[in-house]
Amino acid sequence: MALFLRLVSALAVLSSCLCAPPGVPDVDTFDLENYDLNGETDWENIDLNNYGETYDYDDLDPAQIEVGTVAPPSSETASPQNIPPPDYEEEVTLPPRPTQRPSQAPVPPSLDFQGPGLFGPETGLGLPTCLLCMCVSTSVYCDDSDIEQIPPLPKETAHFYARFNKIKHIKAKDFANLNKLKRIDLTANRISEIDQDAFRSLPGLEDLLLAENQLRGLPELPVTLRHIDAKNNQLESAGFHQEVFKDMTQLEFLYLSHNKLDYIPTPLPESLRVLHLQYNNIQTLHEDTFCNRHDPNYVRRPLEDIRLDGNPIVLSHFAQSYICLPRLPVGRMR
Repeated sequence: MALFLRLVSALAVLSSCLCAPPGVPDVDTFDLENYDLNGETDWENIDLNNYGETYDYDDLDPAQIEVGTVAPPSSETASPQNIPPPDYEEEVTLPPRPTQRPSQAPVPPSLDFQGPGLFGPETGLGLPTCLLCMCVSTSVYCDDSDIEQIPPLPKETAHFYARFNKIKHIKAKDFANLNKLKRIDLTANRISEIDQDAFRSLPGLEDLLLAENQLRGLPELPVTLRHIDAKNNQLESAGFHQEVFKDMTQLEFLYLSHNKLDYIPTPLPESLRVLHLQYNNIQTLHEDTFCNRHDPNYVRRPLEDIRLDGNPIVLSHFAQSYICLPRLPVGRMR
């Protein structure tokens, strides 16, 4: 055992010497045979099993114990006291509540339901027009919404669609002050009555679509119209104003098929391109219906599509009435 301990000590000294700075004596000058740590330790009689028990810790003075700085525990070994419970809620400071009551708070102009705001004027049904219908830019779509009357429209409305509803009566006030309105489509309603001033005051109206209703006549119409569709109604010749289409210098498309007309409402404007009158009760034509009997060289080139089929008229009996047309009307020839 003594030899083993000496060998261990020798290796330790040798290791320290190799790392020693210059000026340290060479390891060969030590007497390893007689080296016993200044003779203070009896290496042969040491009891390794009880080594360390001979140290009396009670002799230490607590005032002499130095406490070193201990590194803080890692996040993985943090004390449970520093971990918030599962139901912990961080305290947040909220902004102070306004002192003004909601009824006194100002409403942004774009959300003013009483005026022409984002959602349009009130309909009287508890909803603004643009919530009851759908507004996209200057177009208002109220198709298939079960409405029975024209809702109040924003003043900027240019196109209004209310097809497949239950509207029966069009009042004069329904389109009042809508100076930018260009198109009205009321196809497939139950309209049987229209006030005389319902459309006349619209300065920019171009398209009026009233097909598939229950109309017996038409009111006074603005001269700006370009497209009129009143097919599939119950229109009678007596229900038209005299020379109703004469001053419509921009009218191009006139659809009056599937009605009860006895004759073609003349005079027709020179701008007309399409005239559909099939399935009415027309029995005769006049020489001035399409042509000019005072000018045999007159040719009416714009009017290229005339439908008279489904009427009792025999077209071959009135050849002089359509001799000025670029194309023959469609209908029964004999």
